[in-house]
Amino acid sequence: MLAASCLSTPALAQSDLAIRFGAREAVQQISVSPDGERIVFIQPSETRAAVAMVADLAKGQVKPVLRSTGNPDRLTSCHWASNTRLICNVYMIQDIGQKLGFTRLVSVNADGSDIKQLSARGGVRALSLAMSGGSIIDWGPEGSVGSVLMTRTFVPEETTGTRLASSKQGLGVELVDATSLKRRTIEEPRLDAVDYVSDGTGTVRVMGIQAARTSGYTGNTIKYSYRVPGKRGWDDLGELRFEPSGAISGFNPYAVDRTSNLLYGFDDRDGRRALFSIALDEAKTRSLVFAHPQVDVDGLVRIGRQQRVVGVSYATDKRQTEFFDPELLRLRNALGKALPGKPMVTFVDGTADEKKLLLFAGGDSDPGTYYLYDKASRKLEEVTPARPQLGAIKLASVKPIEFPAADGTRIPGYLTLPAGSDGKNLPAIVIPHGGPGARDEWGFDWLAQFFAARGFAVLQPNFRGSTGYGDAWFQKNGFQSWKTAVGDVNDAGRWLAGQGIARPGKLAILGWSYGGYAALQSSVLDPDLFKAVVAIAPVTDLEALREESRNFTNFKLVDAFIGHGDHVRTGSPARNVERIKAPVLLFHGDQDLNVGVAESRLMARKLKDAGGKVELVEFAGLDHQLNDDKARTTMLDRSDQFLRTALGITP
Repeated sequence: MLAASCLSTPALAQSDLAIRFGAREAVQQISVSPDGERIVFIQPSETRAAVAMVADLAKGQVKPVLRSTGNPDRLTSCHWASNTRLICNVYMIQDIGQKLGFTRLVSVNADGSDIKQLSARGGVRALSLAMSGGSIIDWGPEGSVGSVLMTRTFVPEETTGTRLASSKQGLGVELVDATSLKRRTIEEPRLDAVDYVSDGTGTVRVMGIQAARTSGYTGNTIKYSYRVPGKRGWDDLGELRFEPSGAISGFNPYAVDRTSNLLYGFDDRDGRRALFSIALDEAKTRSLVFAHPQVDVDGLVRIGRQQRVVGVSYATDKRQTEFFDPELLRLRNALGKALPGKPMVTFVDGTADEKKLLLFAGGDSDPGTYYLYDKASRKLEEVTPARPQLGAIKLASVKPIEFPAADGTRIPGYLTLPAGSDGKNLPAIVIPHGGPGARDEWGFDWLAQFFAARGFAVLQPNFRGSTGYGDAWFQKNGFQSWKTAVGDVNDAGRWLAGQGIARPGKLAILGWSYGGYAALQSSVLDPDLFKAVVAIAPVTDLEALREESRNFTNFKLVDAFIGHGDHVRTGSPARNVERIKAPVLLFHGDQDLNVGVAESRLMARKLKDAGGKVELVEFAGLDHQLNDDKARTTMLDRSDQFLRTALGITP
């Protein structure tokens, strides 16, 4: 539907694999208008820019309406406030003596006219800055077409010399007209408020308060309250606690179903997260909705303007969805059969009446395609492929596997072998995931697929310290329990060698963020295992990571997450460089607010001082994600060359 009009596949002359795999997704976010007549999607432009495009489906016309340069402002989402008005979120970084990340909401007409900042502007007397521009908590308030319910951080103002200064402070909720910007306070701001949940029709039913410690740092508990229908007062609901490990415990509210008066959220059950419902009445009856005996239930499936709860999802070997809505279950199953080779069918968005559904379908060797389904005509139209530049490349299949850790524990992971390979005697790479509070899942992965296309076997282990498998698997997180986590990563490499998949002496490791940390630390733990190390935006010193959060209100949470003890020294690659024998290649963006570029600079300096082989590639103006086609292409190309040289592989 859109591919021919606005998205073009690179010419055959640009068939270099690094260029094709380094290109960002052609659709970074997508949404359908309430009446189903238009689609808005964000696509990459130039090397790091992004453009919000609006497609008029009836006329077959596509028009740009909003642009971000990527230096380092970035469009992250665009959704419909009405059939003719959009609300987009913009992320930016500003240096005000310290680099800080900000978000702001802007509204714009579907033809690109009348751009306005929707987030409330701070006055000249404001005593501080609001880093968050607010978030939309309800797209469909009753009787308010074109208006949304959104949070607002109220900042107090200097009172000297005026009686007009505002003393309001904290997080509140406003009803805002996306065109006129008229705003009405729905929930007065509260200093320690951090969360509000609406019922999808404009009524706030749940509020979360995270009281600060006496030191002023954020506390480790959110106390939730709820409203009984028709009342304004708040009743106690429960607590959500942030454990020192970074795990959460207690009930975490997500969505209110107005019709049933039920609140859905996740809580602990037998050491794993499960979905529960709580009746928002005086009885507050709590019921188990869905649990899985082996993994965390971690996804709530919602659809439409009111974000109706229609199912729940979890990941075993593959992501699974249990639908509560029988019609959607039948439709998902039918679409899965109608789209061979695309077993992962996800409903992305829907019209106001849910008669038209925007969906995504893909698989491990298929980067995926967006479709629009019309229930009335039972017609499925292709909108656009997610990565058209990979259309001519035969991609590799991904196989869920298990391998034994040193203590006998079975570690799950995903093995990607080059297409057409017999899976034996190959150069191989272990790619541990980031986080550490994350996990890998079955599906298309551009990093793994690039290296498979270049002839490498790739193993992505869900080591202990990963999320998704319950509290016991998470341990004390991947930093405090680094010996277990990194030990599992190293055992992944040993398994590749033991199975004859990895050619002797041709084993490497590559990781991003925590994965980069694990890649470096793997050579500290076993200097002879991996013959080359690539680390992208890695943590290299746990004490330095702690200090990066020193000036922020969440410092105590980060401090507890990293912990104190000998593991801070033994678990920091930059403090143990003398053990690293393999050559190291580092990549880092100099605007990274997740892990400062100083950590890679420290690692490079320490390795050089110790006589190690190291190279650091810095990307100016880029943050943790390296959202730049040229930067990603460079990263892939340099990594490929580096690995082939270090492992003695011919190009």
